[in-house]
Amino acid sequence: MGYSLVSVGIVSWNSLRDLPDCLDGLARQTVPFELIIVDNGSTDGSVDLIRSRFAQAKIIVNSRNEGFCKGHNQAIRLARGEYYLPLNPDVRLEANYIESMLEMCSKDKNIGMSGGKLMLVDSDSMNKIDTTGLFMDRRRRQYLRGHRQVDVGQYDLETEVFGVDGAAPLYRRDMLEDIKVFGEYFDETFFAHKEDVDLAWRARLLGWRAMYTPKAIGYHRRSFRPGRRKGMACEIRQEAVKNRYLLLLKNETPEGWRRDWLPILWYDLQILGYMLLFEQTSLRGFTRIRQLIPNAKQWRHEIMRRRRVSGEELLEWFR
Repeated sequence: MGYSLVSVGIVSWNSLRDLPDCLDGLARQTVPFELIIVDNGSTDGSVDLIRSRFAQAKIIVNSRNEGFCKGHNQAIRLARGEYYLPLNPDVRLEANYIESMLEMCSKDKNIGMSGGKLMLVDSDSMNKIDTTGLFMDRRRRQYLRGHRQVDVGQYDLETEVFGVDGAAPLYRRDMLEDIKVFGEYFDETFFAHKEDVDLAWRARLLGWRAMYTPKAIGYHRRSFRPGRRKGMACEIRQEAVKNRYLLLLKNETPEGWRRDWLPILWYDLQILGYMLLFEQTSLRGFTRIRQLIPNAKQWRHEIMRRRRVSGEELLEWFR
């Protein structure tokens, strides 16, 4: 069976610790792929390692850290594949990972993205799941499906999900071209964090499906975990605050507001109270969102003008 070409993109920033395992996993893949590296100004020798391991890789070297979103946008524009896999440097893939994802996407041309079963890699997470997809609740809080649950086969069935986690998803190129706005696939104002939720929500609005397959297995040394804000840098916490409101401003439908405005508002009041009491540095995120409101409104106008799915249909994904 012939397989479509996959372009694998890695955005690296001082990732020398993780890259050897990541590249080893890629070297064992059972289907051909092209590798594109975007280095965001690393100073740890990452680029030299990649060149020594994958001489055929296309490498873009930025002079500074341009962020996850801009880095992958650069890689996608250079990519030749019918599919694009943005791969975190801290993920190691089993040999059949890409092949299993391709098989899932081949089942329906409306499947715009697929995700596999990522397992946590750390000292206290033996046989624990990192993610089997993304889901949202009525507060518009996103979750990693199955996160930190012991894997006993409870996620061994293929299923449709709201979206797929950004650590190792497979995106159909036709979908990426369809959902890009103002030339951007990932919204670069996100920089990093929640950009995978934003892309998944936008894809849902435009009628694309997301599927999970347990056949594709990877291992993720996740740096930032849900519910562990104290371990995050101040800048990341500010990004998380800013990007929550970018998500809502750009993607929420009138039908969603009408049904869920109360749980959304109550959750945001809780966020504000927490920051006032314990995390005042994160209040700077509100300053940043104020500066980005005009741009978010332009994105929203474009997304809503092109959407193909009604707000009522989307409500089933917010539970």
